[in-house]
Amino acid sequence: MKYNLCPKSGDSISKLGLGCLRFPRKGAKIDQEKTNELVAAAIDNGINFFDTAYIYPGSEEALGEALIACGGRDKINLADKLPHFFCKKAEDIDNIFNTQLERLKTNRIDYYFIHMLGNAESWNRMKSLGIETWIAEKKQSGEIGKIGFSFHGSRAAFVELLDEYDWEFCMVQYNYLDEFNQAGASGVREAHKRGLPVFAMEPLRGGLLAENLPKKAKQVFEKLNRNRTPAWWALQWLWNQPEITMALSGMSNLAQLEENCAAVEDYYEGMFDEKDLSAYETVIEIINEAVKVPCTACEYCIPCPKGVDIPSCFSFYNDSYTFGWYYGVSKYVQNIGLLTSEHKDASLCISCGICEKKCPQGIPISKTLKKVERRMATFAIKPIISLAKKVLRA
Repeated sequence: MKYNLCPKSGDSISKLGLGCLRFPRKGAKIDQEKTNELVAAAIDNGINFFDTAYIYPGSEEALGEALIACGGRDKINLADKLPHFFCKKAEDIDNIFNTQLERLKTNRIDYYFIHMLGNAESWNRMKSLGIETWIAEKKQSGEIGKIGFSFHGSRAAFVELLDEYDWEFCMVQYNYLDEFNQAGASGVREAHKRGLPVFAMEPLRGGLLAENLPKKAKQVFEKLNRNRTPAWWALQWLWNQPEITMALSGMSNLAQLEENCAAVEDYYEGMFDEKDLSAYETVIEIINEAVKVPCTACEYCIPCPKGVDIPSCFSFYNDSYTFGWYYGVSKYVQNIGLLTSEHKDASLCISCGICEKKCPQGIPISKTLKKVERRMATFAIKPIISLAKKVLRA
């Protein structure tokens, strides 16, 4: 493993962190046994930054159990997040934080984020609840090590937030597809200029820049004759920028962990020439042509009050363009439950808009689900679905 020094604190942070949103699953639940293996292997490979959140279902509890199982708590920097959007009164802050400590089975959180802080207005609302005094008290007691924020929003709002508080770190969605989206490269440089460690989340864009990269895009990298995977290329793009302290990857199995750790070992300063860098531009053009919905499957939009599996609907919709209509539709029919009595397809959407308020990517979800319905449940598919439902009811 290779490490970077945090400019403000001097902490040594592994260039690769483990995001704990996508732990291994057994059906609908986290597979604790495999999670224990993954966490232990990550620590053994030198990863020392583990990131979870209050709103990641089961993640805090699973991470707490895994750290106990391997005795790894004091070997890592543990990061968690305060969902400011759940805080309506001052007591909510303490209640959430105490719940997190209990779930994680720890007495401190080393890096504490204000989760999805999108603008100064949201921060000022938290200030009215006494968040600044609360932070000072928790840092004094040692229950919080450092304070920062995770961000989804515009570049202007990001820079404004940098001026609002003496932050000790920040995290932004950043990868070669998002170089000019959200905080973007200019925001990353601004944070770095102010001495803040910058952590990059969604380095693989929810898998799009890894195993789900369009075939034509994969061929662009293959022509460079480095014999490396798409994930390798995505991670190296980040590490090639001195402003990025750590790439936070949501690895969900040992194979992904091994691949990403190997990528760290491959990294060296100045490894890319102009030919390599121009390949990214070509790949971006190909992706933008193929991918219709920029969903990262973060699952912030669910549960839907009507039961729509929004991330899966968008995933299979994108697949229908990237890998062909038949492939995408067949996966949609099989996995959205269209052949069962408990379907979770796009047709259930009532355009209530609840999900759109939570989406970090700003996707017009209701409108897009209508597009999914038109493409995925066409005249050729609907009779089959209707017949299957009749059989199930019989």
